[in-house]
Amino acid sequence: MGELVIRPIGAEAAPRLAEILAQTVAAGGSVHFMDPTPMGEAEAYWAKALAGAATGDRVVLGALADGRLEGTVTLYLDTPPNQPFRAEIWKLMVAPSARRQGIARQLMIAAEALAAERGRTLLNLDTATEGGASELYESLGWVRSGMIPDYAYKPQGGLTGTAIYYKRIGAWAAA
Repeated sequence: MGELVIRPIGAEAAPRLAEILAQTVAAGGSVHFMDPTPMGEAEAYWAKALAGAATGDRVVLGALADGRLEGTVTLYLDTPPNQPFRAEIWKLMVAPSARRQGIARQLMIAAEALAAERGRTLLNLDTATEGGASELYESLGWVRSGMIPDYAYKPQGGLTGTAIYYKRIGAWAAA
């Protein structure tokens, strides 16, 4: 991998995002879809997500390795009025052919920095207990607050639990 650029992406990225989503699910990634994921469903998800980004309720970050989109993460900002300091991490995905190169780590670091720039001080996320990214999140200082068993179907069937994580950032990082 050569140059890696992480930046907000828009509707132009929808077709490649749909490919990454379908590939992630086929590789066992638990990101709310079942295998096989019809391309139309993946495209519809990203059309809606990117429309939300255009209105400012989230930021969809893309990781471009040598100009090719290879990963994404969403920083969801549309929190309730009593939680304007919080944001959520959604849909961290890296194309299977581009994994183990630090892309997911760089996406998370960028999402955390962006959240802090936007005045957010608390982030949360959930990940599958089987095959999820717990090791990555914990290596970045995320705190596991609990686990819910039998939370969702794995992409190829069977149940998996979800682990709930949080991280204080910005002004609250030292609290």
